[in-house]
Amino acid sequence: MQLPKSHPRHESLRIRELIAEGIKKGITSEHGLIAHGRGEAFDYLLGEKTNDFALGAIEASAALLLDAKHPVISVNGNSAALVPKELAELSNVLNCPLEINIFHASKEREIKIKDYLLSNGAKNVLLPENDTTLRHLDSNRKYANPKGILEADVVFVPLEDGDRTEALVKNGKKVITVDLNPLSRTAQEATITIVDNIVRAVPLLIKKIIQYKKQYDKNDLNPFNKITNNYNNKIALGDALMKIRQGSSPLPK
Repeated sequence: MQLPKSHPRHESLRIRELIAEGIKKGITSEHGLIAHGRGEAFDYLLGEKTNDFALGAIEASAALLLDAKHPVISVNGNSAALVPKELAELSNVLNCPLEINIFHASKEREIKIKDYLLSNGAKNVLLPENDTTLRHLDSNRKYANPKGILEADVVFVPLEDGDRTEALVKNGKKVITVDLNPLSRTAQEATITIVDNIVRAVPLLIKKIIQYKKQYDKNDLNPFNKITNNYNNKIALGDALMKIRQGSSPLPK
């Protein structure tokens, strides 16, 4: 679909088209369209830009990922369709694996997502294994890779389901998510919630990680502790909710 750049909703329509293309490619579930539409509404109220509370969360996320012993990036169909190159770059910058995890389980779709990520520059992509499961979770999303999420200390899970976020935390993992709805269970349960659109958040996260890697020596005495300790997820979520309330207020006459 050709989208004229003069269209006032060009960027939103472009992102929507990526999800539709993801379905055609067999990497995104049709149910993902519903989830995307819900997030699109919140993005509209957030001004379709990266706000200060999201920037603070991105800084804290970069510090937490760099301080992690075994970070893992969880990928579902929507995130693979929206930011495949960026997820591959994030994985390569952190030297950590991508692990595919989808709600509507399909080995065929998992393999298609893996191949798509590899074609976009990823080097290490793991698939969940049926004999390895997370505790505190009964859905298809309980399956994990023993060399990936199962042993991870920090998991980056953009566009995540709330029950899995909650289960990951109960399994002793710190969870970073990207969620446009600050009231969702995912946003509320995560260690750090980036309330922003994934297409804006992930490139900024990569940029911040590269900056921190240059700025801080790994031999420094835990240079990232101060950054993460100064971050408060509840305050950030409150700021995001306030922005949404302002965005949903009637226009002045």
